[in-house]
Amino acid sequence: MSNLTTRLLASTVLAVGLIAGPAAFAQDGAGPVETAEPNAPDQEPAFPEQTRADQPAEMPEVEVQTIAEGLPHLWAMEFLPDGRMLVTAKDGAMHIVTPEGEVGAEIAGVPEVAAAGQGGLLDVILAPDFEESNRIFFSFSEPRDDGNGTSVASATLVTDEENGGALEDVEVIFQQMPSYDGDMHFGSRLEITDDNALYITVGERSDEPIRDQAQDLESGLGKIFRVTLDGEPFEGNPFIDEEGAQPEIYSYGHRNLQSATLDGEGRLWTVEHGPKGGDELNMPEAGLNYGWPTITYGVAYSGAPVGEGVTQMDGMEQPVYYWDPVIGPSGMDVYEGAEFPEWEGAILIGGLVTQGLVILQLEGDQVASEARIPLEARIRDVRVGPDGAIYAVTEDRDSGASTILRVAGAAD
Repeated sequence: MSNLTTRLLASTVLAVGLIAGPAAFAQDGAGPVETAEPNAPDQEPAFPEQTRADQPAEMPEVEVQTIAEGLPHLWAMEFLPDGRMLVTAKDGAMHIVTPEGEVGAEIAGVPEVAAAGQGGLLDVILAPDFEESNRIFFSFSEPRDDGNGTSVASATLVTDEENGGALEDVEVIFQQMPSYDGDMHFGSRLEITDDNALYITVGERSDEPIRDQAQDLESGLGKIFRVTLDGEPFEGNPFIDEEGAQPEIYSYGHRNLQSATLDGEGRLWTVEHGPKGGDELNMPEAGLNYGWPTITYGVAYSGAPVGEGVTQMDGMEQPVYYWDPVIGPSGMDVYEGAEFPEWEGAILIGGLVTQGLVILQLEGDQVASEARIPLEARIRDVRVGPDGAIYAVTEDRDSGASTILRVAGAAD
């Protein structure tokens, strides 16, 4: 384990590189943290708190410690009850990592994944009764005869300190349909509520015109699903009795959802990748349409408008918050712990593009402030650990190697 630590002063936000050029971040703790020009400068937010919230007046000083490095290209991390971390690797492997940074052997029994492009082994979550059942759920891009798609499986995790362990009784409980022969926008994150509803977020597969199916209730592209732990439509789903609609659908009109979490009230929050500009924070509600690709903030990667360039339309929901330029969201958690009491209830988001943590503090259901902790690496997943520290999974775009970082309060 590396003991390299970095102190980041509370009042300073360091500049990090963006894909399209250098970032422009505010340095003095006043005003919005993002000061770069938007990609769509003529677009106006629907309400004042919807983008570029002010920074908080103060930020805690933090220390960043490398827990484990040289890992395969990780995608997700989940804490086990004993404090160890179960991680998924994009190429289709699972490992257990100890708090001291020791990486176990590959866990056997993981099904084949379609790992090209953005595909692979994706999210993982423990069943509510894991301590008795050892049951887990994981999402992955599943190879199929007619293409591929995001699927969710359940399995029993049998650990073995010497040999890594194995997945037993693996069963695919849900398949996003239709299949599509592409390698983009699979999503995916998983969340389980107190009443055992399993939320599954997916993507709309990116390409035109297939992405238009995000607006089609007969299609599973660009949706959030809500199912039982056996993969059946959850009772009370909004379209469960609508002819032709997929009964597992909870909300629709989404682009590519790689961030999701539940807050202290059990409400689902998500952040989805927008186009060039237009990453958006939502609190999805049953049956509502979140607009993609009919309405969106930002522009296409070419710089042209997306569709008609519309940002608002009757019958389609506005995001709680959006970013232009983008943060590149992946991984998300709500902070609960003693390490950072000033962040209690704040939303933590991993930034692939901004290369660090994005911290949103709320007042009611609106964003009151936005802060960033630069980590100088693409952040793929974020978890609050049992010790109250924040753990971030990084990825190197060139080598594919990952690191697990621990962000804690700086020692006095």
